[in-house]
Amino acid sequence: QVQLVESGGGLVQPGGSLRLSCAASGSIFSINVMGWYRQAPGKERELVATITSGGGANYVDSVKGRFTISRDNAKNTVYLQMNSLKPEDTAVYYCNANIRQTMSNIWRNYWGKGTLVTVSS
Repeated sequence: QVQLVESGGGLVQPGGSLRLSCAASGSIFSINVMGWYRQAPGKERELVATITSGGGANYVDSVKGRFTISRDNAKNTVYLQMNSLKPEDTAVYYCNANIRQTMSNIWRNYWGKGTLVTVSS
């Protein structure tokens, strides 16, 4: 089994910062792309940022210049540093990872349960 566990959410004032972490554990052979998604109340889940195993990152336009995604391949962990937070960043943030559990070329997407980020004064 594979588990993704997020941490680091909470309440922060506008302009503040938070750092999210997501650790993958279990029977893991290798991890390809890892990413962060978010879902605000009443809205669909949206992609925030992704990062490849080689460190290539992509961001949704609304977070460019404010958020930074990174990963530690040795720890199977992905991070999201969020700066200059705005009220519209309020959402449940979910971790996603594309993982294969054996040497076969079978990859599956796994999701964490989410961590709530609230940006409010």
